[in-house]
Amino acid sequence: MHDIKAIREDRDGFVKALSRRPAYAASAGAEADRILEKDKALRDVLVRLQTQQARRNEASKLIGQAKAKKDEALAAALMAEVSELKEGIQKGEQDQRDLEKDVRDLLAVLPNLPADDAPQGADEAANVAMPERAFGTPVQSNSAKQHFEIGEALGQMDFERAAKVSGARFVYLKGDLAKLERAIGAFMLDTHTEQFGYTEVSPPVLVKSGALFGTGQLPKFKDDLFRALAGDGAVHVGFVDTHNKSHEEVAKLIAEASVPSDEAGHWLVPTAEVPLTNYVADEILSEADLPLRFTAFTPCFRAEAGSAGRDTRGMIRMHQFSKVELVSITTPDQSDAEHERMTDAAQIILKKLDLAHRVVTLCTGDMGFGARKTYDIEVWLPGQNAFREISSCSNCGDFQARRMNTRFRNAEGKVQGPVHTLNGSGLAVGRTLVAILENYQQADGSVAIPDALQPYMGGRKVISKT
Repeated sequence: MHDIKAIREDRDGFVKALSRRPAYAASAGAEADRILEKDKALRDVLVRLQTQQARRNEASKLIGQAKAKKDEALAAALMAEVSELKEGIQKGEQDQRDLEKDVRDLLAVLPNLPADDAPQGADEAANVAMPERAFGTPVQSNSAKQHFEIGEALGQMDFERAAKVSGARFVYLKGDLAKLERAIGAFMLDTHTEQFGYTEVSPPVLVKSGALFGTGQLPKFKDDLFRALAGDGAVHVGFVDTHNKSHEEVAKLIAEASVPSDEAGHWLVPTAEVPLTNYVADEILSEADLPLRFTAFTPCFRAEAGSAGRDTRGMIRMHQFSKVELVSITTPDQSDAEHERMTDAAQIILKKLDLAHRVVTLCTGDMGFGARKTYDIEVWLPGQNAFREISSCSNCGDFQARRMNTRFRNAEGKVQGPVHTLNGSGLAVGRTLVAILENYQQADGSVAIPDALQPYMGGRKVISKT
């Protein structure tokens, strides 16, 4: 969420920064003017209300004085004025609520402003490689198989039965591959807690709409979420989409998703970023306690509404997947250094697994909605002969904190303003499993287990067909 005061005081600066987002290059000025128009109307209403309320209070006192003097005509006139003022105040208060919602709704759908050093660009082609952070030598092999070919040949990866039970983009992992997924998650958690000081958390994976609003998934990305609707003692889970629905149905869906409400049901988390970051929602934190660092290993659920036809085979793009998430809550002057530290923590997992990877800084056209700056870590997949994203580490500045109403106070007890929030995958567990299968595949169809994971696999060194 943006600071309306900052937009009011520096409209041109806001427009310049927002226009760095390619989607807003032509419309940033109009967006700012719409917001400021509603903001001015709101402030005018507040001034009018203040004047009316002051006059009502004054007139109420004068009524008593008029009655004491037995001036019934004046008392009656004043009472009529108070009644009229009451109606005007009630209307003004409704106008205030409507305009506050209008301003909030306009601000809620605008993305974060890019950091000054975020590269300018329209799409991923403008992302900037960071050669100093690259690790390992990509395995080049014309005979390398893709992970789903390896997993199915092992008899431990079953998409067909998963489709029968749940539909497309789901998978059964069995035997050693199921154990490997669990081992990867445990290894990541141990590394992040023991080496980097993150606090392990087991969070809820069903959240209210207000939590998704806080981290920026609602209202803009409701089509990418699964929603759980409770009714008649049952929970119904499904896509939140607007296709093939009447105007009335669409309006109802948008209305429910646009305003955080405890009555709007629950949602399955698209990432543990949501419950971890919202852990401090509506709180004033002590500066001495910052930074806070949390990590969690959870299932994640995404509708992948905008990815039709992409990665339709295999485990790259699933509706349900496992991920170890990293979240940091910091002061403003800590967040840039914390961003580098978080990226290092995510990279160390790949280094310990000896998986070749690279890091890129995302351009303004490829960054996520809530990010001001993002590093993507891309792991090498020899079966695809390509680098694929395995982690995004983002500094969100105070964008999420304003939506969550999370602030901090200094040692003197003075409230300083919003905290900064950061999040990153540390890592996507399913994609890490994919990378291990493709990079550690052997000629006989078996898969070597990375040294770092062998203690978590009971000392096993190889996964073979069962």
